[in-house]
Amino acid sequence: MAKFELKLPKMGESVAEATITNWVKNVGDTVEQDETIVEVATDKVDSEVPTEVSGKIIEILFQKDDVVQVGQTIAIIETEGGDAAQPTTASAPQEASVAKVENTVTAAKETVEVADFNASEKFFSPLVKNIAKEEGISIDELEKLNGTGKDGRITKTDILDYVKNRGSQPAAAPVQQTSAPAKIVQPVASKAAPVSVNGQDEIVEMDRMRKMIAHHMVQSIQTSAHVQSFIEVDVTNIVNWRNKNKSVFEKREGEKLTFTPIFMEAVAKALKDLPMMNISVDGDYIIKRKNINLGMAAALPNGNLIVPVIKNADQLNLVGMAKAVNDLADRARKGKLKPDDTQGATYTVTNVGTFGSVFGTPIISQPQVGILALGAIRKVPAVIETPEGDFIGIRQKMFLSHSYDHRVVDGSLGGQFVQRVAQYLEAFDPNRDI
Repeated sequence: MAKFELKLPKMGESVAEATITNWVKNVGDTVEQDETIVEVATDKVDSEVPTEVSGKIIEILFQKDDVVQVGQTIAIIETEGGDAAQPTTASAPQEASVAKVENTVTAAKETVEVADFNASEKFFSPLVKNIAKEEGISIDELEKLNGTGKDGRITKTDILDYVKNRGSQPAAAPVQQTSAPAKIVQPVASKAAPVSVNGQDEIVEMDRMRKMIAHHMVQSIQTSAHVQSFIEVDVTNIVNWRNKNKSVFEKREGEKLTFTPIFMEAVAKALKDLPMMNISVDGDYIIKRKNINLGMAAALPNGNLIVPVIKNADQLNLVGMAKAVNDLADRARKGKLKPDDTQGATYTVTNVGTFGSVFGTPIISQPQVGILALGAIRKVPAVIETPEGDFIGIRQKMFLSHSYDHRVVDGSLGGQFVQRVAQYLEAFDPNRDI
């Protein structure tokens, strides 16, 4: 018999960890190669992790709701094969390594069961809880620490530094060393005003995604200086062109032709013209993004929001853009997005007009510096200028709402960008070939 360490695979670009949401298989179960063994979730999407070998599960190293780093061993599978099932060539070091992991995890589990850290609304990894228990650190002390990990989480280094300095400075928290904006804020729900409830009220806990959205939105507002610019756009030519070509397009391409790819095409062109809108902020540094990756905010059936990403959007023609938009939207609704599908956006577009809103003031998705809201298209009376004079006519119009980060984008650039998008939309060729 051989033992195989099932590790959390790479979940996508810049994804360093995932939360275990459900074990599909349990200790003692027999599994086949490529069979799903555990379900995990990143900040945005849920994924399934299959086993790479066939065998019997003899150890599960993390429990539901535990956060696991990419590359960490999450389960041990006993196989009938020899070297083929081994992640290393030497069996003795492998078994010793597995035994060491088992001992560490067992100790961590025992510690977590004893310590009541569930009373805290902050997340602490099993390792941090274990160190806190061994060093006699209370929950109150732990909650006061400023973590340097992702989303302000306390890392092993943070708590060890605290233990080291605890004797001389018992109340001091370790200084946060990072300048990344995403680590500046750690919202604490307990500071909110208490809500009075009675027997007629219903209390419903937020699901995991809603908690993530709430955290990111508050974090963005406290990180970026939001300011907005609005512009009204005449899209009559676009509406008429789509009405004329949507049936032919669907018959030829097998795809529906919506307004979204046309708008995304204009945004990608504007970002190429004004690259300082296609940037990110890291402390006192500006990162100029090479690729133009457009986030496309989409509402899910359960009311939550997700933002799949169109990679290298400036390199797509209208047909390619339509296929990308439809594919991502369809997989978002069905819950089939992969972690990579929601990573790497450099600018985001949200369609508030879907629900009839004329315009909105969207919140920037960190660490981007801008987001564009598309308002509802409406028939309105408008002044039409002609060589023979002005007259009133019925036009199809909409508002573009541009929110941008005033730390690095001033009104001049922010206004120019949304104006450039409008110019591309109003210059749309009504005789354009599909």
